[in-house]
Order: sequence, then C-alpha cells, then structure tokens
Amino acid sequence: MARHFLNLADVGCAGLRALLDAAHARKAARAGWPQGRVDGDAPLADHVLAAVFEKPSTRTRLSFDIAMRQLGGATITLAAGDMQLGRGETVGDTARALSGYVDAIAIRANRHADVQALAAEAGVPVINALTDWSHPCQIVADVMTVEESLRSSVAGLRWAWLGDGNNVAHSLIEAADLLGFELALAVPEGHDPDPALLAGSRGVHVTRDAAAAVRRADVVVTDTWVSMGQAGGAAKMAAMAPYQVTAALMAKALPHAVFLHCLPAHRGEEVTGDVIDGPQSRVWAEAANRVHAQKAILLWALGRL
Repeated sequence: MARHFLNLADVGCAGLRALLDAAHARKAARAGWPQGRVDGDAPLADHVLAAVFEKPSTRTRLSFDIAMRQLGGATITLAAGDMQLGRGETVGDTARALSGYVDAIAIRANRHADVQALAAEAGVPVINALTDWSHPCQIVADVMTVEESLRSSVAGLRWAWLGDGNNVAHSLIEAADLLGFELALAVPEGHDPDPALLAGSRGVHVTRDAAAAVRRADVVVTDTWVSMGQAGGAAKMAAMAPYQVTAALMAKALPHAVFLHCLPAHRGEEVTGDVIDGPQSRVWAEAANRVHAQKAILLWALGRL
C-alpha cells in the first residue's frame, strides 16, 4: 500500500521527528557542496517523481526538483492545464496512469478533495504540495528552520500566527499537536481555522488580539492575506490590517524571537519591510530549507525512513 503524505497527521509524532532529523542530517552532510551534486548514498537513484501543478509555484517546484536530483532521482514537472486532467479526465484515471510511469507524485492542487481522490486511486505515494486546506511540506521546513535558529527542539516553545486562518495555519496546528509547542493564532473574526481541527488540538488557541498572541513568543509567523485562488476585496484587507507584523509588534515577542513567512510576501500588507528584511527574519533560510524538507518527505513516502 502506498505511503501518502497528505497532512502532517499522516506521519505521526515519531514519523515527523524522524523526518526532521533526516532533513537536518542530510543538510549537514552536504554543507559546501554544489547544489547539483548527488548525495553520497543516492538513495533514490533511478526513481522518478511527477510534480503536478494546478497553481503557480516557485519554491515548491524548484525544491522538489533539486531534492530529487540530490537524492539521485529525476523529476517530470507537469502543468495540470497541459494534461488530460485539464480537459476533463477524472482524477482517478490520471492517478492510475501516472502510477504506471513514476515512483511518486507531488501535486499542488486547487482542492484538497482532489488530492485525496488522487491518493485513493494511485499505486504510488502522493505528496500534498499545497491545497486549499493544508500545506504540510512548508511546515516541515518551518520547524527545521526554527530548530536551526534557536538550537533547540520546538517542544515547549511559543509560536504566534498572525492573519488568515488558512491552509498554512492548518498544518501549523497539526505540527503543534505532534511536536508539543504552544500556538496562539491571532486571526480576525470570520477567518478562523477549521473548527473541527481546533477542537481536537492541544495547546492551540485563537485570539483577536495580535499583541497578546505575540507576547513572549519565540516564533512569529504570517502569510499573505489573500491566498492563491482566493477572492480578496477591501473588506478582507481591512479585517486583516490589525494583524500586520510590524517592528513594534515584534518587540513584544522574546528578544531571540524569529520571524517566518512562507513567501511570496507583500511588504506593507501582512508584514513591514523592516521586519522581513531585518535581523530577526529567517525567511531566506526557511525558503532554502524547503529542499532538505522535501528530501526527507520523499524518503519517508518511499519507505526509506
């Protein structure tokens, strides 16, 4: 049976810890190497990944491709609009066909239900590279970046999320449960995360007060106020305005606190330029760590962890 990575909960506590440890170890083992050099053990030699994108992508597309090359494998990148999927072929038929050609499928999809349907019919592992409901790959890189920056496990730390209760926030809630860190989500009314997910979580709470969420935080995280494919509008922008991450807000966090953003960022909207370009920002390390996170996810999905 294929080992799918649709949400962090699929991995479990021990699995996520093993995955993070593998990401750290593989990054350390190739320090100073050219990006195109294959890891010494080439664990995915002769393996092929199909990377399917219904939405635009910079970091996810590049990081999966570089990850496969470093693991010794190859990637075929497909735009959904250029496939038969874009002309009405069912998700199930696409899943069965791709399973005959490649060893794993990573997909960035408009609807989480489509990724679930793909996994249900695929004979190879399916990796969720972002849906409207979750973004587990991003949070693996985020946790890895915090552990590097603060030189500690994230267990017991306090994270603050500012802005929309969106797909990235959903995966962060799952990570908080699995890894044992506190999470305060400062979101405007009407933009809360999934209530069922919140109801089953521990150490996670929602507040309308941005300053209260950030107070004594080790990590401050935000995302664009209008995600890809969402309708924006003045009303949503106005609702989000009190949750902008500014230098004054960061000053309420702990002195060692780091700032994360999954990118692309809109300076002057969800974050000010002096924060994202300032000394507490770790967004570029976070983006680079996507490669090491994807490598660990691929190894887990293909039964190598």
